[in-house]
Amino acid sequence: MTNHKVAVLVGSLRKDSLNRKLALALQTLAPPLITLEIINIGVLPIYNQDFDDAATPPHEITVFRQAILKFDAVLFITPEYNRSVPAVLKNALDVGSRPWGKNVWDGKPGAVVSMTVGSTGAVGANHHLRQSLVAINVPCMPQPEAYINNAMDIFDAHGDFVREVDRDFFRNFMTAFAVWVNTNTAAKRALIPA
Repeated sequence: MTNHKVAVLVGSLRKDSLNRKLALALQTLAPPLITLEIINIGVLPIYNQDFDDAATPPHEITVFRQAILKFDAVLFITPEYNRSVPAVLKNALDVGSRPWGKNVWDGKPGAVVSMTVGSTGAVGANHHLRQSLVAINVPCMPQPEAYINNAMDIFDAHGDFVREVDRDFFRNFMTAFAVWVNTNTAAKRALIPA
């Protein structure tokens, strides 16, 4: 059975980010079919097309693009800033989707988890991100959806889930995502001529 490598992009750069804690927790809940690796997007400069027009992108951009190409799928974990995704996450999407015709995200199955300390579950960020994923051809898992509210109550001081119901939800989410990744990567391979 193939083990699929999944890039995890966290939309919060804060040291004690709840989104980052969730990314670390999900690594432990991933079924054997997938392996999660958190990718640092905070080092990426703001995308400027001049980099690509001159064929001189900054080293961090080149390294990021080459890294994403090695992954089979992508998991996005994001807070909500002003009813949308944080700029650092949108920038990572832009950096990877350029230059035209060299989109490193193309065809990689994905999923979105949005979480907030508020009551909305960061639904605005979740749906804005899904709109961008359509544009860069990332088939996004439709169900189960993950809009997590009151995130400050999910983890204990060690980053473990406080409630078993949360652990069960995310275990089921990761199982569904593993199936989504396997199904979509198998379909993609079936379409590529030998």
